[in-house]
Amino acid sequence: MLHFLPWRVRGFITAVLMGINTVVLCSVLLIVALFKFVIPLAAWQRACEWMLIGISSFWVNNNALVLKLMHRIEWKVRGIENVSRKEWYLVVSNHQSWADIIVLQTIFRGKIPFLKFFLKKELIWVPFLGLAWWALDFPFMKRYSNDFLKKHPNLKGKDIEITKKACQKFKTKPVSIMNFVEGTRFTKAKHEKQNSPFRNLLRPKAGGIAFVLGAMGEYLNSLVNVTISYPQGAKNFIEFICGKVTHIDVQVEITPITEDLLGDYFNDSVYRERFQEWVNRLWEKKDQDLDGLLLQRREQRPELVPDAIAAESIG
Repeated sequence: MLHFLPWRVRGFITAVLMGINTVVLCSVLLIVALFKFVIPLAAWQRACEWMLIGISSFWVNNNALVLKLMHRIEWKVRGIENVSRKEWYLVVSNHQSWADIIVLQTIFRGKIPFLKFFLKKELIWVPFLGLAWWALDFPFMKRYSNDFLKKHPNLKGKDIEITKKACQKFKTKPVSIMNFVEGTRFTKAKHEKQNSPFRNLLRPKAGGIAFVLGAMGEYLNSLVNVTISYPQGAKNFIEFICGKVTHIDVQVEITPITEDLLGDYFNDSVYRERFQEWVNRLWEKKDQDLDGLLLQRREQRPELVPDAIAAESIG
């Protein structure tokens, strides 16, 4: 363990090791992806998919090992006991830092299917990454703007149909779809600009998860609601890999996805209002949970929670 090294040295070594891990495994992944693309045989493509998930999981495991080697982080994770790699999940979380992605990958590695994001269909043409996302079966969504639909009303609802067809492969293959409901990272400036009614969160954007449920609701079994708390305050990614984050609290709640959560968000105003209300209640509970996690840390280790953070979040 190299925790004794100066933070700048640890940050440099962490960046180098994670960089090497990414370059090497991404190169291997792209080679396998290319072979999957040029040989359209079902058995061969299934074998490639198995290898690609293995490579991606190896990448996540290596990053977690680098963090363990270079930094002393105390993790407190609750509620993750009842998940399975054989289930279909919609994962939602608050978003404070780019480090959140590494946090989510680390706590869920080997416990649920590899985390995937819905991507705009145009992103498939991004050099290298588009092929990698396609090979890893990241779902690509087709969305028509309101202006476009006004000119072409006959295509109303067609985007959901196209995305549903693209998601057919997940009928027999478990998947975890990840969504940061706030749509962007939390900052004080964004919080004030939105005039957010929540103490620790931005306003939730219901349309994103409504689209996922509209396209994949019949396949998804459960909602995995993740609340990430950094008692010392959220740090940027550079600060994170330099070891400035020493404590991370995560609360996970699993709830079934029921029929009443499914509907046509973009064309059914009654369902849209009901769904937005459900998301708002979810966010109200998450806001309270963040206060609770911080208060618990404050009581156990008051030196960890800066006074400014305590005053803003828990009074």
